[in-house]
Amino acid sequence: MKDPMHGVTLEHIVTALVEAYGFPELSKRIPIRCFEHEPSVASSLTFLRRTPWARAKVEGLYLFHLREQKRRARRAHGSDVRAAAGLVVTATRGVMGVVGEMQAAIGPVPMITDLVTMALRGVTGLVGEGIDAAIAAIAPLLGESTPGEAREAVLAALNGVVGDQLDASKSPLAIPMTLRPPLLDLHRGGTLLVMVHGSCMNDLQWQQQGHDHGRALADELGCTLAYLHYNSGRHISENGAELAALLEREAAPFSDLVIVGHSMGGLVARAAIHVAEQAEHAWRARLRVLVTLASPHHGAPLERGGNVLELLLGVTKYTAPLRALGQIRSAGVTDLRFGSIAEADWRERDRFAHGADPRAPLALPAGVRCYAVAATTAAATSDPASLPSALSSDGVVPVDSALGRHANEAFALRFTESALVYECSHLGVLSRAEVYARLREWCAGLGG
Repeated sequence: MKDPMHGVTLEHIVTALVEAYGFPELSKRIPIRCFEHEPSVASSLTFLRRTPWARAKVEGLYLFHLREQKRRARRAHGSDVRAAAGLVVTATRGVMGVVGEMQAAIGPVPMITDLVTMALRGVTGLVGEGIDAAIAAIAPLLGESTPGEAREAVLAALNGVVGDQLDASKSPLAIPMTLRPPLLDLHRGGTLLVMVHGSCMNDLQWQQQGHDHGRALADELGCTLAYLHYNSGRHISENGAELAALLEREAAPFSDLVIVGHSMGGLVARAAIHVAEQAEHAWRARLRVLVTLASPHHGAPLERGGNVLELLLGVTKYTAPLRALGQIRSAGVTDLRFGSIAEADWRERDRFAHGADPRAPLALPAGVRCYAVAATTAAATSDPASLPSALSSDGVVPVDSALGRHANEAFALRFTESALVYECSHLGVLSRAEVYARLREWCAGLGG
């Protein structure tokens, strides 16, 4: 029997109508009791599922709503972002509930291409024609329009989830590695401060709760600030190699270099240092300070189930509905299992296979002041060792991993100094005053 709704769930339909009209207007358009007395999406669904005639009226209003929306719609940057996010979700997983959540969080997602209809009929799976079609459809939607918070957030999330595939297919959605703002060889001498963001994030997201560690440090110390923007779905070692080459070009005019990396960013920084040492890059000798904030030096256990993405994609309202893609893991995310930063850690291995830690020990760089910040959601205690293992984490990265501790001494990282922040989340380290105080202390004497 033909399905006139093409598989769109009742929950999605009701949510979309409530978002578009509200319950008072719905009760006028369709005078049924589920919209009139103590209305809610949940109670409405219960009533409609056991009342066929009422469900038919609701579906009819939904189809009318879509037609009206299409008739009145004018392509705008915001709708492009929402449409792109909806397309990648449906094409990779066929989960209309996710699009429904996105409508609730941001607004209606226009049904603008045949790809959506195809996805609703069952296009599933990360590989094959589904994802290829999604990428092809999304590219023109997130083209060269004026960048904004929504576009940047969605692009960063897409790159974190499927960035390795975007890169391999040379998709225009793949984020090229750049320093922002570009240095343009305008600086001579002084200190360059490079901020390296984490997985599924972008350089704009260093600002949290009205505070930006990088901007505050640059203002206080008088150094030149640059934010790295990169595709976090690629292997960490690949991003590290590209960062090493970028710094060899861009850091030449500076006498001192400081790198601060959050989460995956700390691993990308270490990978870049490793490559620079092997290639004997000049910038390596000018590196004075490395700070890692909540970086999984020995892995993030949540990666094993893809759950780390469920947390990271909840950074903004634009990307939160994408959390259902948690089981899809890019090369960058699977590197987080053990904290793999060298190419040899993954080359010729099945990155999804279970097994022992494949890494070879890799020490912190010699002659560099290396610092680490770890966070835990637990309350403060005078004895950090007494923290229950379930609470010894910021929700993503275990404290021991962030501080470089390891049962095998060969893998243990010996930081110059470290700090543990209590009652703090993985993203909370980006705005906490005590974290900034440590950064300022550790970078004292540099600048100008």
